[in-house]
Amino acid sequence: MTAYGTTGELQSLWRRSIGQPLRILWRNPQAFVGLIILLIFALMASVGPEVVPLDMQAHYEERYAPVSLEHPLSTDYIGRDVLRMIIHGSRDVLAIGFIAGLITIAVGATIGLLAGLQGGMVDAILMLITSTVLTVPQFPVMLMLGALFTITDPFSFGLVLSVWAWGGLARAVRSQVFSLKEREFIEAARTLGLSTRHIIFKELMPNIMPYVAINFMTTMRMAIGASVALMFLGLVPLQATNWGMMLQLATGPSQALFVPRAIVYVISPMAAIVLFQLGAVLFANGLDEIFDPRLRS
Repeated sequence: MTAYGTTGELQSLWRRSIGQPLRILWRNPQAFVGLIILLIFALMASVGPEVVPLDMQAHYEERYAPVSLEHPLSTDYIGRDVLRMIIHGSRDVLAIGFIAGLITIAVGATIGLLAGLQGGMVDAILMLITSTVLTVPQFPVMLMLGALFTITDPFSFGLVLSVWAWGGLARAVRSQVFSLKEREFIEAARTLGLSTRHIIFKELMPNIMPYVAINFMTTMRMAIGASVALMFLGLVPLQATNWGMMLQLATGPSQALFVPRAIVYVISPMAAIVLFQLGAVLFANGLDEIFDPRLRS
């Protein structure tokens, strides 16, 4: 193989795998802005704790210090730098959302695919279980699980948050599969004697992946919101750098709400949560418009 041929293949691979998706995202402002916000948070969570040191020791002489170059987001009730805490806490927060989203998508998509493909008794049993999950309110279940089980790490927290979150996706994927089963390309695949595995991974999955990707972003966003709510209520005491714990400490034991100069400290973890949620919403809405031309203006 010549060097020219190798370069040409690499350029073609770049255009297909990176260049074309980037051009599509660039044409949709919502998706592009949302992606930039999410990439900033991802970079902060992956690289930030490695390059930004964190001192968790108390420095009471710097308690509620004003915003400055040394402390861009001021300090907390015992003098710790708020910006550094947010950077270090981002890893756990995003890990919780990612794990919850991944488990929810895996369970929901699998159940939806099985129900849609098998039909009959399998479909009836799986949809009965799904309907039961959808009937019970999610937040009380998460409150109960958070109180019953000791949650000490992001994985166990994400697992608890995903236990009752997959029902809507399972029902939606089932409907998509029922619709796709009647299409000509599925009938042609069956006529050609292609395996069920081929039909699932080569014919069905590419058509439902856009919907699954959008639901992953939605589930991740909701999981982060639920995790913050549980920590705010004091049911899941994780590290003090976690945004939910920061918010709980800022509005609870520290009584920073009643200290005028602590306003930046109180708002900072809330602002980080809201900004991530905004990025996830914009990216999901943008993907929805990209994959569904009827939503474009």
